Amino acid sequence: MKPIITASEYVSESAGPRPPVLLDVRWQLGGPNGRPEYEAGHIPGAVFVDLDAELAGPAGRGGRHPLPDPDEFGAVMRRAGVSRDTPVVVYDGGQGWAAARAWWLLRWTGHPDVRVLDGGLAAWTGDLDTGIPAPAEGDFRPVPGALPLLDADGAAALARSGLLLDARAAERYRGDVEPIDRVGGHIPGAVSAPTSENTGDDGRFLAPQALAVRFKELGADRADAVGVYCGSGVSGAHEVLALAVAGIPAALYAGSWSEWSGDESRPVATGPEPQ
Repeated sequence: MKPIITASEYVSESAGPRPPVLLDVRWQLGGPNGRPEYEAGHIPGAVFVDLDAELAGPAGRGGRHPLPDPDEFGAVMRRAGVSRDTPVVVYDGGQGWAAARAWWLLRWTGHPDVRVLDGGLAAWTGDLDTGIPAPAEGDFRPVPGALPLLDADGAAALARSGLLLDARAAERYRGDVEPIDRVGGHIPGAVSAPTSENTGDDGRFLAPQALAVRFKELGADRADAVGVYCGSGVSGAHEVLALAVAGIPAALYAGSWSEWSGDESRPVATGPEPQ
């Protein structure tokens, strides 16, 4: 099953015998909480999920957005009405990063049917609702490990033995600027692959064939394994999703640069080349 869904496909499925559970994960890096925007208007039936509080654990040595405790994540998903045998569709404000984070967590913890609304809320042309739904409790129980996950040592090794993609903006990869983390630069051996190049001007993913060409040019066809990292494991999930659209499985280094750069013993490369 493809990992993304169009707005029209969602409308059709929501009227069918197995309507998807719909999650609203609006979020901005360093921005205000997305719940007020959700309450002001959301796709009918959508349940709000807070990325910082519910799709991540407390910031610390594991980075700015470490993975949440699986049991706590499962409780959040059940409250949102998620069951193992019910399809799930996730959307955000349009950038796709937050929705991809929810998609990745659900897939990593074993949910078999999760898709991201391509283009997010901006792609929705129907009415919006201000009512807060109260879904029936779901039965989803997380079983982590269904998608590949890297730690810092695994990411370092993959950068040498396979292909490790850095999903951040190119200037952060080069180390020209670093507005968030302790130091700029990249994991030695990683290849720059900004997430922004996976989508068009409308925020929707490029066609699978175009994404396949993009990742082939970055070396995915020559690598035994592919991994992705970003700043804190959010936009990196979007790149893993883009790779999935292209038919390429990839691991996520969830701690990403915020974890890597927080350890002064780990090497840092700068400039435009992997090194």
